[in-house]
Amino acid sequence: MRTLIIIIVMLTAWIIFNANTQVNNDGWVAPASYDTLKNPFANNEKAIAEGKKIYESTCWSCHGITGKGDGPAAAATNPKPADHTSDKLLSETDGALLWKITKGKGQMPAYEQLFSKQQRWKLVCYIRELGKNQTVK
Repeated sequence: MRTLIIIIVMLTAWIIFNANTQVNNDGWVAPASYDTLKNPFANNEKAIAEGKKIYESTCWSCHGITGKGDGPAAAATNPKPADHTSDKLLSETDGALLWKITKGKGQMPAYEQLFSKQQRWKLVCYIRELGKNQTVK
């Protein structure tokens, strides 16, 4: 009887986890409180350059050099890495991007421990720059 209860609890937890994963795969939304955060390095050329160094050492393998989500490791990921030049990503606030970089999800690692908050803000600056470069023809 005890084994049956453990199996039922584990199965229920698995169903709940997978149901939430399916719902969340449709969209990855940062908490609303992050939407009001202002990037202290916005439009700062030095911060963009520093963010580029971080991106090229850590992010490019999945997101690609130009940010299209087409890096060499992208084929092995599910879901596919975000396209940093897409209208969807460009419409997100800097604070939302900071939260996603900080917390990660699925195969996207959480960078809260690896990079300081300042470094993560600078990474947001560079991701914004990738988007700007794609919209200029």
